[in-house]
Amino acid sequence: MINHQRHVAWRGIKRDFAEGVFKSVPIVIGYLPVAVAFGLISTQSDLSLYHTVLMSVMVYAGASQFMAVSMLAGGVGAMEIILATFILNFRHFIMSLSLMNGLNSVSNQWKWVLSSWITDETFSLASFHKEKAGPGFLAGLMLTAYGSWIFGTLLGALLGDFIPPVIGESMSIALYAMFIGLLVPSVRKNWRTGLISVLSMILCYLFSRFFSSGWSIVLATVLGSLAGLVLKRGEKVE
Repeated sequence: MINHQRHVAWRGIKRDFAEGVFKSVPIVIGYLPVAVAFGLISTQSDLSLYHTVLMSVMVYAGASQFMAVSMLAGGVGAMEIILATFILNFRHFIMSLSLMNGLNSVSNQWKWVLSSWITDETFSLASFHKEKAGPGFLAGLMLTAYGSWIFGTLLGALLGDFIPPVIGESMSIALYAMFIGLLVPSVRKNWRTGLISVLSMILCYLFSRFFSSGWSIVLATVLGSLAGLVLKRGEKVE
């Protein structure tokens, strides 16, 4: 009886994992050109193939990786790069808390693993499919996206000596197009999401007039999240 229950549970996890892999396809399509662009720019900035791929494996944060390569090329010290990366990625703490709090049946060890794979895009897609967001679905979604980012980085790094730098730089625009594509369904589902997004963009622009890009993003993210809490509270009251 117990073995039968375990078999049924395992079969459900495999089904959810496959569903997560399928849902990750739009992210993979968006990640590949951006990851290739990162690999190109990184190796053309005199980083080795090993360090380029290692950065995607260990950091796994597109905007931060582009920023870090630019700072390394400019001779910026390690502590400044680490601090800037921490500030730019601080929003991932909030996203991890939000997503993992809904996984009551998952052990803390698995929550740590899944949290390390969260990105803006996987969080957006997981939030949109909240009713399916169990451990199997999240693992399939996030692991596939993670693997595509590493593969794209490796491919770009290998092609770095053969492709002009201007092509790699132009490919990075795919990151913004992909995020807009993920945002639109959420806006159609709930207009408040669009309002929060527009407010965050306006705040980021205003802050950029007075602060660095890293601080502008952090401040806009925090204030946008607070605005989202207020709007969500109002939504529950209705």
